[in-house]
Amino acid sequence: MSYGEGRTYKKVEIIGVATESIEAAIQQAVSKASSSLQKLSWFEVQEVRGHIGDDGRVSEYQVVIKASFELK
Repeated sequence: MSYGEGRTYKKVEIIGVATESIEAAIQQAVSKASSSLQKLSWFEVQEVRGHIGDDGRVSEYQVVIKASFELK
């Protein structure tokens, strides 16, 4: 592919959830998206949030990302 050529992308919103970390939640979202979308190109984090357990510790990380893929 030549980067001088025109290209067209579509952005989709994806929510990733993990108990380990924000990075793990991002990777979960990207990995799942790449299994059903072809030519994923980049992502941007839109929101970060989480769940606090009864013990007062973070028990779950949630990220909302927008990922893009190139249209055929």
